[in-house]
Amino acid sequence: MDFRAALVDETAAFGELIRTADPATPVPTCPEWTIKKLFRHVGRGNRWAAQIVADRRDEALDPREVPEGKPPDDPGAAIDWLNAGARLLIDSVDGVGAHTAVWTFIGPRPAQWWIRRRVHEAAVHRADAAIAVGADYQLAPEVAADGITEWLERVVIEGKGESAPLNDGQTLHLHATDDGLGSAGEWSIVGRDGGIAFSHEHGKGDAALRGSAKDLLLAIVRRQSAADGGIEIFGDAAVWDGWLARTPF
Repeated sequence: MDFRAALVDETAAFGELIRTADPATPVPTCPEWTIKKLFRHVGRGNRWAAQIVADRRDEALDPREVPEGKPPDDPGAAIDWLNAGARLLIDSVDGVGAHTAVWTFIGPRPAQWWIRRRVHEAAVHRADAAIAVGADYQLAPEVAADGITEWLERVVIEGKGESAPLNDGQTLHLHATDDGLGSAGEWSIVGRDGGIAFSHEHGKGDAALRGSAKDLLLAIVRRQSAADGGIEIFGDAAVWDGWLARTPF
């Protein structure tokens, strides 16, 4: 998957969705946020990541210190600012080298890690915007499937102890129904040693969910319920409910 192209495309689609939206529109899936705050969060986030990469930072950067971190007041110029931020991140990664280690919130990672992270940040926040303005939301299956994988990779690191979303030995299986995904569209997750592990193997779980990759992604990041996404749940639904209640972010 071309993450650079996906970042440009997802950022542009996010901007177009809210170009004519009322900035004061509440965002139900991000409590206390408005479209204006959501827009600034996504736009500044790309520039924040770009600065971390460009400086080869080994510690966090205060988002308030990001150069040009606030969008222009003019709506058209604000969209240009948004799209330029995505390209700035790509240029920063290319400038330092994709494999140069930089700070991330899950420990040092290659600079290119930030491009993938920001693809999925834009994709999920585009869903937030679509929900807020009542627009249709579509997402390429391969992007949605990788979004699930990327999210699970973070849960492996951050979901430990009381934040572990499965008890030891509990299993959860996700199966995307989109054509062409192959093993990338299946996730077998198991509670292990106070955390989780997962693979792309086919299998059964104490609970299993079956639906499109897009709807599985929105369900797992709590943007919509399984029922609202037309997702089938098999087995012990309490395992899925526990997962939602205990995921760390």
